[in-house]
Amino acid sequence: MSVRICVLGSGSRGNSTWVRTEKTRLLVDAGFGRKAAAARLSVADERLDGCDAILVSHEHQDHISGLRSLALRLKVPIYISAATRDAIRWDPRITAFEAFTAGETFTIGDVEIHPFSVPHDAADPVAFTFEAEGIRVGVVTDLGYIPEVVKQRVRGCHCLVFESNHDLDMLKVGPYPWFVKQRVMSRHGHLSNYATAAFLGEDYDGAAQVLVLAHLSETNNHPEIVRLSATEALTRRAAGAFEFDIRRDVGPQGQANLRAKGYRSELYLAGQDVPTPLFQF
Repeated sequence: MSVRICVLGSGSRGNSTWVRTEKTRLLVDAGFGRKAAAARLSVADERLDGCDAILVSHEHQDHISGLRSLALRLKVPIYISAATRDAIRWDPRITAFEAFTAGETFTIGDVEIHPFSVPHDAADPVAFTFEAEGIRVGVVTDLGYIPEVVKQRVRGCHCLVFESNHDLDMLKVGPYPWFVKQRVMSRHGHLSNYATAAFLGEDYDGAAQVLVLAHLSETNNHPEIVRLSATEALTRRAAGAFEFDIRRDVGPQGQANLRAKGYRSELYLAGQDVPTPLFQF
């Protein structure tokens, strides 16, 4: 028996995460079409055809661009809030919806799911925690700041996927129009590396065996900046208790092994074009 998670890809061109147990297989967001999602899952020896449900965090295209093709092929229920459902133009052939409400726990198979509100410029944006077999997984991206509910919900996660979207200096001098820059930097935009590092250095409980930083901007961020910012924050928090053994993986992921107080944690960066390893707990 185990809980497994794989970030199929994360960024402005598509976001999707696979969470599964021995009995239940869930696709969190649908930023890739059926063929692309299946190909990415096959790298981890997982099969998309075994999916039991699709969960939607919010209606932005990088999270739902593949939803139509996935829903029509898989014919599984789409778990979505009422406001988010109303914000999407649906193919009339898609009818299998299950509504959830932020703050109210629900269950799919043997997985207990808790959606909670996050500050983002969408109709009813949420993040999720998943619990099964004593394992807790958090998937938290697309938020402009980190409210107390987020800090509390991610405590005790064995695996935490968390946003580190942009470098403030790169964003300010980058090619985006000013109104887009304002949107990204707003309290309903995306988390900067600085904001994520502040969380890791001050509020993160250090419980995760695997920490995946996600939704990195390809235009206004760089993996090395993210990795350095995060590891420096964790080092400060631990007052030197962590030892880092940084390795470069093939593709955009970077891994740092953190050892402290008798446990081991691994830091990964989720890329846009290459899935993360399949993490197993």
